[in-house]
Amino acid sequence: MALAAKLQLRQAQSLVMTPQLLQSIRLLQLTRLELDRFIDEEIERNPLLERADGAENASDGPSEPFAADDAPPVAAPAIGEEIAWTAESLADQLDTSLENIFPDDPGVPSHVDPTLSAQWRSAGGATGIGTSPSDAGFEELAGGTPTLRSHVEAQIALAFRDRVQTAIAHELADRLDENGYLDASPTDIAADLGIARRQVDAVLQVCQSFDPPGLFARGLGECLALQLRARDRFDPAMQALLAHLDLLAKRDFEALRRICRVDEADLLDMLGEIRALDPRPGLAFTGGSSEIVVPDILVRAASDGSWSVELNPDVLPRVLVDQSYYAHVSRHARSPADKAFLSECLQSANWLTRSLDQRARTILKVATEIVRQQDAFLVHGVRHLRPLNLRTVADAIGMHESTVSRVTANKYMLTPRGVFELRYFFTAAIGSAAGGDSHSSEAVRDRIRQLIEEEQPGKILSDDTLVDLLRKTGVDIARRTVAKYREGMNIPSSVQRRREKRARLRSAAE
Repeated sequence: MALAAKLQLRQAQSLVMTPQLLQSIRLLQLTRLELDRFIDEEIERNPLLERADGAENASDGPSEPFAADDAPPVAAPAIGEEIAWTAESLADQLDTSLENIFPDDPGVPSHVDPTLSAQWRSAGGATGIGTSPSDAGFEELAGGTPTLRSHVEAQIALAFRDRVQTAIAHELADRLDENGYLDASPTDIAADLGIARRQVDAVLQVCQSFDPPGLFARGLGECLALQLRARDRFDPAMQALLAHLDLLAKRDFEALRRICRVDEADLLDMLGEIRALDPRPGLAFTGGSSEIVVPDILVRAASDGSWSVELNPDVLPRVLVDQSYYAHVSRHARSPADKAFLSECLQSANWLTRSLDQRARTILKVATEIVRQQDAFLVHGVRHLRPLNLRTVADAIGMHESTVSRVTANKYMLTPRGVFELRYFFTAAIGSAAGGDSHSSEAVRDRIRQLIEEEQPGKILSDDTLVDLLRKTGVDIARRTVAKYREGMNIPSSVQRRREKRARLRSAAE
């Protein structure tokens, strides 16, 4: 059979991921801060985009960029009119001089040498001298939180005068981790510096007296010991307790009482002092500020007994397309490149505004369905939280499961019961022992926590007992699942809880 080339015409459908579609998908999963940053970048790139910060900017009429309270209105130039923006024309229209309008750059007076003025501006730009207070940000004026390295180096400068000891101290400071622990042994540091081990030990002993106590420790036990020495509480009993932190983790108070040679009351006092210590003293200098959670969706009780779901207007981005500016500039565009650039900017701006509107509608649609599914939780609490997955919401609103997953990422909802991430309402289902509706895993965790909190010192509930109690309430759950939920909530085992509660009971009786 001979091979021959031929042309065929076929018609087929395919899904093409255009850049605009990728942008719309990306906007769904952006957080509030990421979305603001993205919009700022688009506004800087596209001259046809502008933010609508107020109601006056959202009106159809042109907004005036500057209007003094007592100044007369400035006549706008006609379209196509050439404007000569000179100092004299501006001064005549604004009825003031440029020195009053632009105080940060008043120009060079005639009696000042231009060379000296250039040097002054250069020095002001480098050191901040001569700049306006409004130019400097608040974070530049206010003192920031010192880092762990700067805090330690300031104490090194006061503690050492010898150059060799200062160099060793700086090397030790370089080996600190974020918790304030020394992540290298003195032997390795001495080998790296080519000095004797005793020199490193001498400098390390001084560095371990720095503030806050616990820095430069080589482990948890030494960190706690340094803090106890600073409080003058490192006695032989406390030293024995720190030497057996494994027994403390197991809550084996009987063994600890025998090792430390103290009674129950003294042991409980020692444990209280241990809890008051900071196991990670270096974290106080991380400098990271906690981000304030601003809800994206507001849920309120309506007058008819239903729930009112709306988007938070404070975090809703407001972007407008400046059609008048586009019409003005397009009339003066001569080259095909300029016309193509303006057309591309207009298309990109229109697509961004439509994408933001579609994003808001999608978030509102998903949030409304979540509120409808979790109505019992909003009314009665976490015990009535229903098991829910992404597919259920996606099928109810006619969207793809991946779209719902992107919408629920990093979005928060303000409800009468607090602020919750949208992912909080999606929990696994645990079967019912009586064959009824399934139970939410979060509701089961809350039930386990309540049962353990209500247990008596003489009747500690084991995992098997918890399984029996939950099955009596209609929850079909395995023992290993109960143990997993209990460990996830940082609740010790029944043996450890029995030891701790018996110790507290004996101390109260004495």
